[in-house]
Amino acid sequence: MAGIRKPYQGVWNIIRFNRHFYIFYFLVVILLFVTLRLLWGGSLAAWICVLISLPVAISLLISHWVYDRSDLYLLSWLDTLVIKPGDTLVNINAGFDETSETIRQKYPQARMEVFDFYNETRHTEPSIRRARRAYPPYPGTRIISTSKIPLDDHVADFVFLILSAHEIRKEQERLEFFREVRRVTKPMGRVVVVEHLRDGANFLAYTIGAFHFFSKNNWMLVFREAGFKIEKVIKTTPFISTFILK
Repeated sequence: MAGIRKPYQGVWNIIRFNRHFYIFYFLVVILLFVTLRLLWGGSLAAWICVLISLPVAISLLISHWVYDRSDLYLLSWLDTLVIKPGDTLVNINAGFDETSETIRQKYPQARMEVFDFYNETRHTEPSIRRARRAYPPYPGTRIISTSKIPLDDHVADFVFLILSAHEIRKEQERLEFFREVRRVTKPMGRVVVVEHLRDGANFLAYTIGAFHFFSKNNWMLVFREAGFKIEKVIKTTPFISTFILK
């Protein structure tokens, strides 16, 4: 599994998939530097531009730690789950799948289904469109809607939602989706939800970008309304929370 990801793949993907933001930010800093240099001189202008650039630099450094230096994509935190040969694993992504190959290698004797609920009319992030063009889907991935998972009732031993469920921006749609996840999960099965949270740590890391995430209270409300209970919460760095639902 060590050869699947490249050393700086995570942070580089952030930059190239969100290049519109970084290009705009870079141009604003240059324009500001030129303007301030004319008004106050080069030294002060440089210091002001450095201070303005710090939040972006910090967010990229933290992202490198989270996506490239932690064990997030090694999935070692899955070792707390008892996954047996023959279990049915369901991995659901939002148009960009970085985990199915690792899950397949980690549990080669399990049966695996991979679904993609990305809908370009509902899930409008330009970064996802770019990611889909850059990375082909995992072989056998099936396109689904958030309202219907094409499985019978109670067939999945484990359902994985790794950094994908927050792309369902409307709360009612998110609730209906988790009810559908509950339908296909066995009574003794588990659902694994991995997310950034809209909390203090992520605000420090991503400033206003943290508004793209949902709060822990919001997730707990959705889980409860869909019929789940939180069995365990695992922290992979202070910025990533994994909810094990039963």
